[in-house]
Amino acid sequence: MASSICISRQPIIAPAATPFHPKSAPLFRSFYFRNASSGAVGIRCSLRRPEYIPNHIPDPKYVRIFDTTLRDGEQSPGATMTTKEKLDIARQLARLGVDIIEAGFPASSDADFEAVTLIAREVGNADADHVPVICALSRCNKRDIEKAWEAVKYAKKPRIHTFIATSEIHMKYKLRMTPEQVIDKARSMVAYARSLGCDDVEFSPEDAGRSEREFLYQILEEVINAGATTLNIPDTVGYTLPNEFGQLIADIKANTRGIDNVIISTHCQNDLGLSTANTLAGAHAGARQLEVTINGIGERAGNASLEEVVMALKCRGEQLLDGLYTGINTQHIIMASKMVEEYSGLRVQPHKAIVGANAFAHESGIHQDGMLKNKNTYEIIAPEDIGLLRSNESGIVLGKLSGRHALKAKMLELGYDIDGKELDDLFSRFKNVAGNKKIITDDDLIALVSDEVFQPQVVWKLEDVQVTCGTLGLSTATVKLSGADGKKHIACSVGTGPVDAAYKAVDLIVKVPVTLVEYSMNAVTEGIDAIASTRVLIRGEDSVTSTDAPTGETVKRTFSGTGAAMDIVISSVRAYISALNKMLGYQRRLEAEDPKESKLLHAQK
Repeated sequence: MASSICISRQPIIAPAATPFHPKSAPLFRSFYFRNASSGAVGIRCSLRRPEYIPNHIPDPKYVRIFDTTLRDGEQSPGATMTTKEKLDIARQLARLGVDIIEAGFPASSDADFEAVTLIAREVGNADADHVPVICALSRCNKRDIEKAWEAVKYAKKPRIHTFIATSEIHMKYKLRMTPEQVIDKARSMVAYARSLGCDDVEFSPEDAGRSEREFLYQILEEVINAGATTLNIPDTVGYTLPNEFGQLIADIKANTRGIDNVIISTHCQNDLGLSTANTLAGAHAGARQLEVTINGIGERAGNASLEEVVMALKCRGEQLLDGLYTGINTQHIIMASKMVEEYSGLRVQPHKAIVGANAFAHESGIHQDGMLKNKNTYEIIAPEDIGLLRSNESGIVLGKLSGRHALKAKMLELGYDIDGKELDDLFSRFKNVAGNKKIITDDDLIALVSDEVFQPQVVWKLEDVQVTCGTLGLSTATVKLSGADGKKHIACSVGTGPVDAAYKAVDLIVKVPVTLVEYSMNAVTEGIDAIASTRVLIRGEDSVTSTDAPTGETVKRTFSGTGAAMDIVISSVRAYISALNKMLGYQRRLEAEDPKESKLLHAQK
């Protein structure tokens, strides 16, 4: 079998291997290998990672990273992702080296079930040195657990993660169950998950941070006896302080019988901005699995951020955290961050630790002077360690005379491996911008990549838009779109402004009633000729629904879209069509999978 070993930063490719760039991961700069006999695609990278045993880690210093971007992260408003987008992110998470991927909540919707199943089949069976555990979430009921098992059972290393609330306020007002009933339900459902053939079962006492200690010890002991292999201790509402959460983990270790036979995990929400600190406190106190998301996305204020937790362990683990380490290949962090940002539509704030635009920017004169003399004066992390190259390292400066090869080389420097039609489309957009803008910055290129490549499957495509506006009368817009069949459609409308008029013209063509929930725009760079980047969030009046995991409520999904152009109206229309394409593609897939759902949607329309 062809293979390669990654030592430090230089990949060494065995002579028998044939480089191959699969279409499924066109943006990842790496080396892929096709097995001559099976045709399977994999990536070879040697990292210090002990053998995977569900309830035991051979090296007590090793910390498992459990990524829940595709489950908890997708519960962020507007973060709905398509099945293909989820699969792309799961592949990237595997390259990043996460130990467990929580791929979704299969019982919430048919689309989520399909995505988890596909990830289990493909990412969970990759021809690679490291194959992550594929996990599915379920509430403590037989239907959820059966759905979860049906979705993940195809993976080499499947896991069911089941939960039930244990705090007094949750048991009384949400579950309306007595503590004895909660214990019985938890014990029986963990045993049921094991009875299905799943040897790796995680249990979470929801709202553990506000649960009564003795009750926690009791329920955890019962699920250990029932066959749980990992006990996740969630600070569900982000209530605890680091010393409290660390003490909670220590108390559980000291007072729960059978605890030495399972892995303790953390899951910290960020409501008070303490999720990363609480997670590290938990690890220091004995937790050996940490639940995180890329960019810290998630419900409400989000979750502990993978990049923050991992880099904190990498920077300070040896000195202050008893030598704790992970199996994460940190050079893939930036690519994972960009992919999640674009597919989820949730922008990373400029001052976000590790992956924010300003994380390695130095504007103060004193700081700049120190950086010029020695980078370690103000940088505790080298940007190259997370896969970020400093601008102009290649010496390439792009302009209107630059060709495809120069653009491709520059994109490689920025971490994007783009070829074929995607490169052609990007090059065309680049030339249009270069003809109107003297200086093309890295941020301009990243915005164009986002608008060309990180887009949902095309249902409608923008051909032309023309607007008339001003103080003398109503704004008017004419829009031309082409459908999936190539047929052109033109509509004209008036509105309170050029964007409103253009959106109404699009609605006349698409004929799908939607509500614009959010609209935002920002300039990618400074200057009057900056590219405008737009994000919109829409909700269809006939929108499909899903089940919210923590509350069990049925909620309407929202869909985000992004667009970029030097003209703010064009940027706005691109974003609107992107969101419509994501919503329509999602609905069509559900209709194709479930005829009953199809009839219902058509009846509503």
